[in-house]
Amino acid sequence: MSIDVVMIGGGNMGAALLGGMIESGRFAADSLAVVERLDERREVLTGMFPGVLVAAEIPQATAAVIAVKPNDVPDAVRSAVAGGATRILSIAAGVTLATLDAAAGGGVAVVRAMPNTPALVGKGASAIAGGAGAAADDLDWATDVLGSVGIVERLDEAQLDAFTAVAGSGPAYVFLLAEALTSAAVAEGLDAAVAERVVAQLLLGSAMLLDRDRDATQLRVNVTSPGGTTAAGLARFEAADFTGTVAEVVRAATERSRQLG
Repeated sequence: MSIDVVMIGGGNMGAALLGGMIESGRFAADSLAVVERLDERREVLTGMFPGVLVAAEIPQATAAVIAVKPNDVPDAVRSAVAGGATRILSIAAGVTLATLDAAAGGGVAVVRAMPNTPALVGKGASAIAGGAGAAADDLDWATDVLGSVGIVERLDEAQLDAFTAVAGSGPAYVFLLAEALTSAAVAEGLDAAVAERVVAQLLLGSAMLLDRDRDATQLRVNVTSPGGTTAAGLARFEAADFTGTVAEVVRAATERSRQLG
């Protein structure tokens, strides 16, 4: 069978996407390829994905997903197009559609994407924006690829910086909160192992409630009894202008994304 999609870059995100694509049932393993230059990593990928072509060089393929470092993206795009790719999906941070279109040349549909690390466990949030030659079916294809590891939003490229600041950088903010809660729990007398388990579970459970109800304000109200422990804790957040701090964090990350792009 000919190669429908080649994954250029077999790192963690490339492997997560490849696994999701196969598990989704939309992509047959024997129609996929992954390109990885490191010998040891190719051996790992061969064991992970039976039936997938694992190669050191880019093979002939009708479409390509670019999962390499930003500086290597233009060369990877050009090589994929030389190998017959008419669709390009790039997940490299900061590489603009203008750069991708210039590397791809005419007649190639280019889509820029911003996934986040929860894609590694099938719970990602990704955004896509299409280049000048990308039609609706090209965006549908990109959605199928990224949708195999989470949700996908279609945005204008100008909105990708804000998306990056929230969804791309957001996991680090959550992990920082987890670190702080764990340290605070230990300081108040909890065993470290207990604190780590409890914090992980409260974040998981809270996320599931939010995913179910989609109303963060009401969920907060539901758990906050007047004059109770939660109200006492939230009062300290309010005194420290927690909401304003978060706004500043997102603004700083958005601006940095614009600078990098």
